[in-house]
Parts: sequence; C-alpha cells; structure tokens
Amino acid sequence: MDVWQLVLVGLVLLLGLLGVLVPGVPGQAIVWAGVLWWALTDTTRPAWGVLIGATALLLLNQALRPLLPARRARGTGAPRRTVLTGGIAAIVGFFVVPVLGGILGFVGGVYGAERVRLGSHRAGLAATRTVMRTAGYSLLVELFACLLVVGAWLGVVAG
Repeated sequence: MDVWQLVLVGLVLLLGLLGVLVPGVPGQAIVWAGVLWWALTDTTRPAWGVLIGATALLLLNQALRPLLPARRARGTGAPRRTVLTGGIAAIVGFFVVPVLGGILGFVGGVYGAERVRLGSHRAGLAATRTVMRTAGYSLLVELFACLLVVGAWLGVVAG
C-alpha cells in the first residue's frame, strides 16, 4: 500500500475519532469506513483480521448503546468545550499510555477543564461526576471502542 494512502486512511480515522466527540457526526461509521478502505487495498490476513475485529467491536458497541445513559451534555451545566477537552485528552492519552490512558485522559481532561472553569477542586470534582453521569460514560465507551480499532490498525501498519 502506498505511504500517501496510509496517511489518508490515518486522517480518515482521526476524523472519525473527532467525529465521535461532535453530536450528529457518525464517528464510528467513519472509523469503520477508514478500516474498510485500508483492508480493501491491503488484502493481507492481518488487515482483514482488523476489519473483522473492528466490525464486531463496533457492532457490539452499537448493541450496548441502549444500556448506557443517553448523551445529554446540555443537562450537565458544563460547556461543550469540557467534553471536547476530555475527548481530545482521551485520544492523546490512549497513545501516550496505551489503552488505559484513554480512560484516564478523558476523565482527567474533563476534570481539568471544569477545575479551571469553576476555580476549585471540590467544584471541579462535582462537575466531573455530573458530566460523567449524564454524558461521559456513553461518550467514553463509544470513543474507547473507536480508539481500540485505531490502535489495532496502527499496530498492524507499524508492525
């Protein structure tokens, strides 16, 4: 596969990760489409394995969605910037501290944004709990599933 095509697939996957954070953008579908594009052009066993695994994981995530609280970021009282900060921190954290960094990055990013906005540890912690209960868990599960797919893709491409 051409290096430029890999770069384009990587950009599509990044767009999908960011799309998970924006309401109305089908981030999971974009991530899956990027992996599909890659697997159709790189027809090796590992590429097809990542596609099959991504399909199964993202379908499982869709099946579990009704069991999680609905995303109601407006009901938290926190600005949209807080959830975006948490999401970007999760993406960075996932690659800095593999796998676990995504969760820590999200919660830490939300806490940091709320602490700065509200000015105290206690208020930041309370706001973080509220954000996680109303919007954070479902967003984190969806983002984490997409991060696992992107991590698998990166592992096969780099390896």
